[in-house]
Amino acid sequence: MEIYGYLASVLIGVSLSLIGGGGSILTVPVLVYLFGIDALVATEYSLFIVGISSIVGAVSYFKKGLVHLKTAFVFGIPSIISIFLTRNLLLPLIPNEVFTISNLVITKDIFLLLIFAGLMILASYKMIQKGTKLQLENINLEKNNIFMAIGEGSAVGFLTGLVGAGGGFMIIPALVNLLKMPMKAAIGTSLVIISLNSLIGFFSSMDAVVTDWKLLTTISGISVIGILIGSQLSKKIDGQKLKPAFGWFILVIGVYITVREIFF
Repeated sequence: MEIYGYLASVLIGVSLSLIGGGGSILTVPVLVYLFGIDALVATEYSLFIVGISSIVGAVSYFKKGLVHLKTAFVFGIPSIISIFLTRNLLLPLIPNEVFTISNLVITKDIFLLLIFAGLMILASYKMIQKGTKLQLENINLEKNNIFMAIGEGSAVGFLTGLVGAGGGFMIIPALVNLLKMPMKAAIGTSLVIISLNSLIGFFSSMDAVVTDWKLLTTISGISVIGILIGSQLSKKIDGQKLKPAFGWFILVIGVYITVREIFF
């Protein structure tokens, strides 16, 4: 199964580069089901893989002038605080056996995977939806919108800290709809936010798990190759046109995780 895991790692990078999100939400299922890693450890590994991949993608967008650093920090700082609190204070409080329904015991790993599956289904809905493309050149940093962005950043940080997903599917709509940012700039800025969130989240809680650095760096390296491939493809393909198809793919995986963890 590992060979499929490495192939899927390329897809993580490609989707991050093309659509600025979605790739990170594949990382935990790939680690759990193709590499056989425990869910809690997978959420930690995911932060590193997504963080490294996103940095490479962000550099490409930065060179094109498609990163708004002020917005990245407005959105990113509350995210980082939220991630730190979630991984260091909330996750350790979740018991190994969360609850029992009849003969079904919901362990901590199953609980995290079910939350993750729900997040995937939500992400798929956001991707399948046909949003209106905005082409405004000026970024609107009005006071009310900034407060809404801070709130959204905190929510993204909570989800990133809990299940290891970068949250690009939440970040990009917030940047486009709240701050009126053009789509390509939203993708580039999203990658900066995701990389900050993920790497700070990883290093703030890495002592909680034993890290297989060989596996982690290998998967990260392959994801970076995917980022570079996606960067080249973005010159010829509009990533937003691929979003609905990728959304359906994410939906199928989310449903699969739910059915597998509850019934098998």
